[in-house]
Formats: sequence, C-alpha cells, structure tokens
Amino acid sequence: MRRSTRSAARRAFARSAITALTALTALTPACGREAFDGRVYHAGRASFRVGPVPSSWERIDVEGAMLAYHDRASGGSIEVHAQCGRDADDVPLSALTNHLLIGFTEREVKLEQTLPFDGREARHTVVYAKLDGVPLALDAFVLKKDGCVYDLVFVVPPAQHEANADTFAKFAAGFSTSAE
Repeated sequence: MRRSTRSAARRAFARSAITALTALTALTPACGREAFDGRVYHAGRASFRVGPVPSSWERIDVEGAMLAYHDRASGGSIEVHAQCGRDADDVPLSALTNHLLIGFTEREVKLEQTLPFDGREARHTVVYAKLDGVPLALDAFVLKKDGCVYDLVFVVPPAQHEANADTFAKFAAGFSTSAE
C-alpha cells in the first residue's frame, strides 16, 4: 500500500472535512482493500485496534486515511492516518500536531496536553478554527510508536463538538498498535 506524505494526508483530511461538513458530495463506503474486521485494521507495519463506533456512524473511503467514519446527524468525521518509516522519530509531537493545523485560520486552542497513550506519550489537542472559511472543531491525538506516526482526528462543526466528543474519546481510548 502506497503511503502518502503527512502534507498529502493533511490536505486529504481537509478536503474530507469540508466535504463532510458541506455535504457537497455523496459519501462512498470503503471498498475493503485492506483487512479490517470492525475493530482491528491490518496494513503492514501500521496494524492497529480501535475503540467502538456507534452504528449511526458509517465507514467511508477518504483518500490518505487508513480508516474513516462519518456521522450524518452531527456532521462529524473520524479518521486514522498512519505513516511508518519516514524518520518521524526525531520530530516532536507538538510539531507533528502543528502540521495537522496548516491551512486552518482563526485558531482557538481549547486543549493541549501530552498524556499516556498506548504505552507511549501522545499529544491531544482540541482546536476551534476555520478551514477555507468553514468553522470546525478539530480534536486530535498524535502518537509516535514503533517507527510509525499515528494521527487520530475528529472534525465536527464547533456547535456539535461537546455533544459528540465522547464518541471520539471512546474510539481513541480503544486504540492500540497491538492489533492481536
């Protein structure tokens, strides 16, 4: 599987966020090119387990994301991006997180913390910002582990963030790179 660069993944995520929030295109179910049983995703070095996703969230195919879901009711999307073997071990978590925010304007940081996550430290950040003039809440965990960088990202209209943050928190809490 060809891995995109972090900037390509960020651009793909930005495109998907705008698409999801403005409903400009129809959502397409993922086509099953990878091994995923609903909880465990296998794709070479980037195998991982995720937490539960409510049945109202549908799996979608988003360029650059290994796994993605969308909820029509809240307008929210969850994506998991992974990149392995690109020498990211030397890049601080804060820099990797800031890279996700390139292109976002009028940023209001609601939360920035480093916390234990899957046996390592991860950066958890919540930012309310605009992307191409569209207000968004971006809730992200960035983790470096075993030569890979994992981005778990939840994007939703700001008015929907608080009511739906628990869904993303449960999804992220179930994340583990130990996919067995």
